Amino acid sequence: MQKQETLSKNQKIILDLIEKSDQPLKAYSILFDVKKKGINAPLQVYRALDKLVEIGKIHKIESRNAFVACKNSNCQVSKATAFSICESCEDVTEVSNLKLSKYLNNFADKSGMKYNKYNLEFFGLCKNCKK
Repeated sequence: MQKQETLSKNQKIILDLIEKSDQPLKAYSILFDVKKKGINAPLQVYRALDKLVEIGKIHKIESRNAFVACKNSNCQVSKATAFSICESCEDVTEVSNLKLSKYLNNFADKSGMKYNKYNLEFFGLCKNCKK
């Protein structure tokens, strides 16, 4: 995994904001929060987000079009991410499951396609919302 000191100023600011957040953040919410730090254009935010995703520091939650900090140091190595998302409170948790990773690592569809990476999202109710 890449060291934080090799990140650009904008990447560091945005990564810090995402790491401190207890929920996924959307790009325009990030832009609103970082304007006071000199990041004024959506393109600056999107470039930083793209790079942070590419190097495995953050993940994009596709169904929410939002970003979370990576909690699993093996994600970037395996190109595998999975999340559980509560349909009630919208809590997002990164899933780390060796069986799932092994299965998907060897998964090929009927056409013979071998996948290089995946981003899965599982939806249900968390422990607190089930009560």
